[in-house]
Amino acid sequence: MNARRAPAWRPGNRFTLLENGEAYYPAVFEAIARARREVVLETFILFEDKVGLALHEVLVAAARRGVQVDVLIDGFGSPDLSERFVGELTAAGVRLRVFDPQKPLLGIRTGIRTNVFRRMHRKIVVVDGELAFVGGINYSADHLLDFGPEAKQDYAVAVCGPLVADIHQFVRSAIHEPSGPRRWWFGRRSAHTADELPQAGHAHALFVTRDNNAHRDDIEQFYRVAIRAARKRIVIANAYFFPGYRLLRELRRAARRGVEVKLILQGTPDMPIVKFGAELLHEHLLRAGVKIYEYCQRPFHGKVALADDEWATVGSSNLDPLSLALNLEANVVIRDRAFNQQLAERLERLVCDSCREVAPTGSRAPRAWAVARNFVVFHFLRLFPRWATWLPRHAPAVVMPAAAPAPVEQRGEQGQAHGV
Repeated sequence: MNARRAPAWRPGNRFTLLENGEAYYPAVFEAIARARREVVLETFILFEDKVGLALHEVLVAAARRGVQVDVLIDGFGSPDLSERFVGELTAAGVRLRVFDPQKPLLGIRTGIRTNVFRRMHRKIVVVDGELAFVGGINYSADHLLDFGPEAKQDYAVAVCGPLVADIHQFVRSAIHEPSGPRRWWFGRRSAHTADELPQAGHAHALFVTRDNNAHRDDIEQFYRVAIRAARKRIVIANAYFFPGYRLLRELRRAARRGVEVKLILQGTPDMPIVKFGAELLHEHLLRAGVKIYEYCQRPFHGKVALADDEWATVGSSNLDPLSLALNLEANVVIRDRAFNQQLAERLERLVCDSCREVAPTGSRAPRAWAVARNFVVFHFLRLFPRWATWLPRHAPAVVMPAAAPAPVEQRGEQGQAHGV
């Protein structure tokens, strides 16, 4: 890892697994409602639907009672928030910032946006520097079961203990530094250090981020180390699975040395190209003994994994070119038998109740044209993010939105489910 800010293992943490919006939103909203000093929140997607309005309500209430509230949203993932929505936040004292806001081409509200790459894809909340939430769940109604067949299956964790200090320092500085902390930002209240926070549990953990400067492959490296060290089992449940050669090679090697390797991928994806890309890898992995399961109940949005009896990770990072090469991401890596077992039980239930196993096509070697096609498509998809960095671009920035006019009388719901 880069010596400039190598992540540190912190002992004494407690993790609570939160599955889907039904568990996540009440926990986050209650924590914000009980905040005494500070709330810092980052999210890729914030929609002005019933979930976004509920978040809006607790943030405004916190700010009005004197809590320092900072919110960072992504300009591509959270477009077109109404003037009233933004105005009420800022009027209450919420310090709202947008990562790389860009208007649609030709000014069309629903048109193509130019800020597609290098997204601020993290989903983090820190309350009073003592409680943190990290995961893959955005603030949109499509993370709730009552959204219907397109409701997403996803995970996050609540964190107590010394690791919260690392997460807190990171998000406070990231408010002003889009690619990750280069300098510490001190608001009216200083952050705790890891030594100052009390032990809350038995988990050793670290906070790992990915940016486009010094930490380009930190999250991927921790995946590869865990896969390489595994002796019994590996379970990776990831929405967008299209990793690079090295991670695929480690998975194949693990399966061949007798490790049980399971992948849980999307069977009914929200974007068809996701399934097409993953299927290019199926036979390559199945022939090595990797077991692949497709989650078919609804779109799978999780980004979690476990290895053997202790190691696990939960976060925002997919295992695809965008997350591994372009987006700004954040995961927690956890060493704890109890958490590992809980996550393993949830994923096993998912496999048994809602997945179908992908069967090998047989021992017959694939035809030459299929090999050539897969080779070309694989390399195009894999190298696309690198080519994207050659395109003319501006440097993403974190900015405050323009002042909003006075609120209007009616507030409507907006925003359709999209993104990752």
